Amino acid sequence: MEKIKIENLDLFYGNFHALKKINLNIEPNEITAFIGPSGCGKSTLLKSLNRMNDMIEDCRITGKITLDGENIFDSHMDVNMLRKKVGMVFQKPNPFPMSIYDNIAYGPRTHGIKRKSELDEIVEQSLKNAAIWDEMKDNLKKSALALSGGQQQRLCIARALAVAPDVLLMDEPTSALDPISTSKIEDCVMELKEKYTIIIVTHNMQQAVRISDKTVFFLLGEIIEAGNTEQIFSMPKNKKTEDYITGRFG
Repeated sequence: MEKIKIENLDLFYGNFHALKKINLNIEPNEITAFIGPSGCGKSTLLKSLNRMNDMIEDCRITGKITLDGENIFDSHMDVNMLRKKVGMVFQKPNPFPMSIYDNIAYGPRTHGIKRKSELDEIVEQSLKNAAIWDEMKDNLKKSALALSGGQQQRLCIARALAVAPDVLLMDEPTSALDPISTSKIEDCVMELKEKYTIIIVTHNMQQAVRISDKTVFFLLGEIIEAGNTEQIFSMPKNKKTEDYITGRFG
């Protein structure tokens, strides 16, 4: 069964029709890449998956998104629990101005975990999952703001993992980073798909080719083509997809 199912989704910001009739299935334990030019709706759809668009005035959504068969727009849906299940990593690393340890322990504490031994274990495991434990383990009391950009971003991945989500949304997580940090994060993401379902918005087409199982190409708020990454990049079915990935427009 698909992890996330999107059916006939339309999204409006005021009078602007930002997403048009989106239908998409996201399979569990796969990496799905959203590609397409700026302003085509990739991040808007990503933020709909954990209802972050709720915070935007004048945003109206029709249609349906189900997570494990449950409609996330149902009136009884607990948005805090939804965001615990569907974690988010943003384009710019945004560590809290506190220690590395407290950054990771923050989420579990807000969900009621207080025992130090339990928090210690979560912090260690989350940093290990984000492939940064060895660099951090002797400096857990150090401010997260003192880390390099690439380390901060992996810390933010660890922080998202600390609350044990099912799905990880990543909005251009490496666009602000150098190639070495980017490569570390890509390696980390590919390991994480064993445990999580991952959706990544990327402007970097090579990145989509390197790490994703499925690719979805957006243009002007519509899905033009979705399929296996290898097929999309080697034999796209739609002329617009081909023009975009070969750099003829975009």
